[in-house]
Amino acid sequence: MYINNLKLWNYRKYGNNEAFDLRKPSLNLDFTNGINVLIGENDSGKTAIIDSIKTVLKTHSYEWIKIEEEDFFNGTNRFRIEILFDDLTNDEAKNFTEWLGWTGSGKKAKPYLKLIYDVTKQNGRILYTDVKAGADNEGYQLTAEAREYLKSTYLKPLRDAKNELIPKKNSRLSQIFQEHKAFQGNENDHHLINIFQNFNNAIKEYFEGNDGNGNILATDQNGKNLKDEIDNYLKSFYDVTKETEIGVVEARLRQILEKLELLVKDEVNIGLGTLNRLFMASELLHLNKSEWSGIRLGLIEELEAHLHPQAQMKVIESLQKQNKVQLILTTHSPNLASKVKLEDIILCSKNNAFPMGENYTSLDGDDYKFLERFLDVTKANLFFARGLIIVEGWSEEILIPVLAKKMKSLGIIEEDLTEAGVSIVNVGSTALLRYSKIFERREEPYIEIPVAIITDLDVRHYAKEPSVDDDGNIQKNANGKIIYDYNKTDEDVITPLEEERKNELQTSYNNQNIKAFISGNWTLEYNLYKSDGLNDLFVETLESIHSGTDWVTDPEKELAKKLINKSLKKTEIAYQIAQKIEDDVNSDTPQINFNNTDTIKKLLEAIEYACNN
Repeated sequence: MYINNLKLWNYRKYGNNEAFDLRKPSLNLDFTNGINVLIGENDSGKTAIIDSIKTVLKTHSYEWIKIEEEDFFNGTNRFRIEILFDDLTNDEAKNFTEWLGWTGSGKKAKPYLKLIYDVTKQNGRILYTDVKAGADNEGYQLTAEAREYLKSTYLKPLRDAKNELIPKKNSRLSQIFQEHKAFQGNENDHHLINIFQNFNNAIKEYFEGNDGNGNILATDQNGKNLKDEIDNYLKSFYDVTKETEIGVVEARLRQILEKLELLVKDEVNIGLGTLNRLFMASELLHLNKSEWSGIRLGLIEELEAHLHPQAQMKVIESLQKQNKVQLILTTHSPNLASKVKLEDIILCSKNNAFPMGENYTSLDGDDYKFLERFLDVTKANLFFARGLIIVEGWSEEILIPVLAKKMKSLGIIEEDLTEAGVSIVNVGSTALLRYSKIFERREEPYIEIPVAIITDLDVRHYAKEPSVDDDGNIQKNANGKIIYDYNKTDEDVITPLEEERKNELQTSYNNQNIKAFISGNWTLEYNLYKSDGLNDLFVETLESIHSGTDWVTDPEKELAKKLINKSLKKTEIAYQIAQKIEDDVNSDTPQINFNNTDTIKKLLEAIEYACNN
């Protein structure tokens, strides 16, 4: 039994101001029967999803959950939550017989359970109602017994694990232990009660001056003396025949369990991270308890709370192995995002939520295998961005942030990458399409995050050919190595090739909110050389880094040679140019400017597209 689907109407940020229509939920979200990780930037709706489930199901921790004015979207007067449970076993279904719906017929008929929580507001006053269940749109009120089988386990963000694990009345640890088979049904004759009674008798004996075995304590009569003093006062106040009895309060099993605490053996002064893991371990014990026919659902907000990156990795790896419980988690951690299987991620963005499973994205099976291997911590930043720029090399990743700052200083954009919440993802290869398809949906609603793909045409403007003499013989130097000529390709050949390549790439990449920005020349470096705004900086940098090269006679040809022979120090060049652009941005007399025909225009357009999210 697991949550298959959640629908929300006008609940918090998931809503609209149109007429209330049950056919058009504000959020229609599917979950998997396993781990589900809600990911997205701050205020993207992750907590609203968790709270909507918690509001309907309640929790085993008996938290007070109250409907507030803020739960209604934008001043509306009604919100509705529907939760659909699927895959009920016979043992689970028997708890909800009168509320079940059915799919299929005959032997293929399968039960489902739909919960409905519909809350209205009248004249500013919230009209409270009970959770109902049923196959129609109204449902019938659930009994208290049925509600017990629907409670979830909830771990709040920045949880105080220490407070949950220490001995106290109604401690969370005592609640978990009480529902375990080790203690259920043994409230009056459990072995712990006998141990506690023996302990209580030993305490009483001490204050009688004995050692607990009927022998007088020869070295310590302080307890007896204390009791005798109180007895003297009691007799003077009350009756000479009366005396006191000092002992531990008689306890039932529940009271004994409330005196227990959970620690890690041989460790003292353990920190919040270890306590958090200890707390989660105890909650998993509760979720996996045997002889339970209710839901096994864990809601965990900010799983990474108090955990360092390696601990986060271990925890999520362990949770993904849980096959008897359903987990719905939230996180802001790229570490966790990179470790979770892509199909278990739900991206929250722009008042919607998007499962990343194969039925929803344009990715295929091979794409998922590839991304599972290469979607590392750095690239996982893409799940937390308001805009995205995907590049295929370090040079672009280095240059784009400072170019954005320069564009802001020129008034081309209002915010730079950091201010606009834009992430750069360097895929380090030509696997651009695989990463972009993460954001491409099979059907509406589409993800509204602008994704800019920056790529080069890679159509060479120069050809490398062996040098031949007048007789057609290949020429070699004194060491026997072939001498090559580097000749510029005919423009009449380049232009059609570039146009064909550009059309091919745009057909592959451009879809929904994904847009390719394809440079009109060979490579990024070739575009920088041709740039009206950056040519001087680029040539100056070339001369500095490749000082042994003749950059005077034919600099374009020398650049082509190094590009073809892969000897150009691209990353070092990008670092130096980035620093010079940064200096220009901070200068009182900036020199760099761009025009509408600049060869890096596509680079600038990509930045503008991603930043204007």
